[in-house]
Parts: sequence; C-alpha cells; structure tokens
Amino acid sequence: MADRVKYGVRKVHYALMTTMGTYSTPVSMPGAVSLSLSPSGDLTPFYADDIRYFVTMANNGYDIDLELAYVPESFLTDIMGMDQDSTAKVIYEKSDVQPKPFALLFEEEGDATGTKFVLYNCVANRPNRNLATKEDAINPQTQSLTIYASPLDSGEVYAQTKSDTTTTVLNGWYSSVWKHA
Repeated sequence: MADRVKYGVRKVHYALMTTMGTYSTPVSMPGAVSLSLSPSGDLTPFYADDIRYFVTMANNGYDIDLELAYVPESFLTDIMGMDQDSTAKVIYEKSDVQPKPFALLFEEEGDATGTKFVLYNCVANRPNRNLATKEDAINPQTQSLTIYASPLDSGEVYAQTKSDTTTTVLNGWYSSVWKHA
C-alpha cells in the first residue's frame, strides 16, 4: 500500500564525500525539528510561431533548510572543518576553511510506509544559533543549517525509496549511501 499523506522528519544523517560519489559511513544527526527542500533552477521558455514553443528546465539541485535541536560536534569537525585543540579539548573555527561535501540522508513518515531520501552532493553554510533567556518555562532553542544540494558529475541529485523498495535496501539505508549501480 502506498502512502496517501506524508508528515514528520527523522533519522537525519550525513556522510562525508571522500571522492566524487563515494562516501564514508553515515553519521546520525539527532533532533530533527524541520527540513525543507526548494528546487533550484529555472524554467526557460522559448517562443516561436507566436506561442511558447519549447520550455527547458535547469535542475541545479535543491536549497535546503534544516533545523535541529543541536548541530552535533562531529558535523562541525567532519563537514564544517572546525579544528580541535586536543590538549584543551576545544574546537574552533578558522576563516579560511571551506566546508566539505557530503550526502544528506533522512526520512519522512507516511500513513503506510514513509520514504527514505539521500541527497548526494551537499555543502552547508555555518549553522545559525539563536539564544534566549530562561523565563517561567524552559523553551529549547534550535540551530539551523542552510544546505545546497547540487548534481553529481553523473547528473544524479537524489534518490528516494518507494512503497515496494526491497527490505535489504530499507534496512541498510543508514549503513552506507545508496547509489544506482
């Protein structure tokens, strides 16, 4: 049975891209609050014979906003390139370090099966952090990442499971990054 509705986001993971299209083992990023994907690329019409004769689309991937309870330290060091002082046990940011590309994995729930996703070629901006004073109740503050997902050299942007995806693929989704053979 296929899903009729989708809701929720969970099991967000990242996997460092080691070479174009090859990845390290996915690492969990617990505490997903929200995730939105906006297509990047324009439709371009060509007019002839006084009509819209042909329309082409540029698929430049997706612009992603990911809100988490807290961006894990491993993401800051593995992906954002923050350095570590092993003696003082402090991580720090340097202005000349570029973020590393990674795959982003996550799933959305559904009324029947839900769907697992992987975006293959992502780069993140430094996380936003909002802080607020405690009042009568403690209201957790979140952190958010702006992520750009671009096509791989092969043209692949993302993959998602279906209602009839094999159990082997579903069970192994967060063990390694699934790629088309």
